[in-house]
Amino acid sequence: MRQQLDTALRLSLAGQVRNRFAWILLVAFVPVWYLLIGSMISHTGIAFRLRATGATVVVDAHNLTLITAGLSSITLITGFVVFATVRRSLPFDRRLVLSGYRPAALITAKTGGALVQAVAIGAYAAIIMLFFWRPAGVWAVAVTFMLAAATYAALGLLIGVMVRGDLEGFFLIIMVAMLDTFLENPVDNPLANKPILEFFPSYGPTQFAAAGAFHQQALAGMAAVSLAWTAAFTLLGLVVLRLRMPRPARVAAPAPATSAESPRPAAASSGPG
Repeated sequence: MRQQLDTALRLSLAGQVRNRFAWILLVAFVPVWYLLIGSMISHTGIAFRLRATGATVVVDAHNLTLITAGLSSITLITGFVVFATVRRSLPFDRRLVLSGYRPAALITAKTGGALVQAVAIGAYAAIIMLFFWRPAGVWAVAVTFMLAAATYAALGLLIGVMVRGDLEGFFLIIMVAMLDTFLENPVDNPLANKPILEFFPSYGPTQFAAAGAFHQQALAGMAAVSLAWTAAFTLLGLVVLRLRMPRPARVAAPAPATSAESPRPAAASSGPG
């Protein structure tokens, strides 16, 4: 089991690293997206509702938009990378299971690979933000990006094992990520402070980032909400993935020797007289 897990984890990470287009998109798109979105929003005050504390605070609209722009970019890229990796590896995973690989090893490896990728993408997006804005609570922005990336890595896994075609999967990821992050920003959405947004995946990360970046508050409850979304998407995705895998191959035990095949005892030699 340990050897199978190590091999499956290396294969999962190698599949993600080979997606060159996704990494080029990450390196180039994130800073360009920060630059474009930030240039359109001025440094004006805007009301933002911190529902975890029940307070409405005034924050810098430009800086808040940089946070939601970072969330928008990393959720799209993370969802795409995990979705594409899962789609490409499904036929190979089935062959591995038929060859004797344990489904638990493959499932654990996919989960671990997706989380490693989410942490790396979230940390990269937080580092790039420092070239545009250096918040006092940069730790909160980094944690926020990692939490959001983990949620959409799990969503990419779920969509990858559910949809039948690549086009449907890409469309779902684009629509969910864009609407989710767009609606959380009161600069773009006048209804951003409404209670209904509590039921969106980016609600927890956005609240956590705003409290930490602007007021040096660590809202552990909002981090827990984000992790709950990640756990729910991951559980659903892994259940569907397990159901779509074939039964593991079993090595037949050697048949016991029959009486006809058993060796006969050597005849006793007769002695003289």
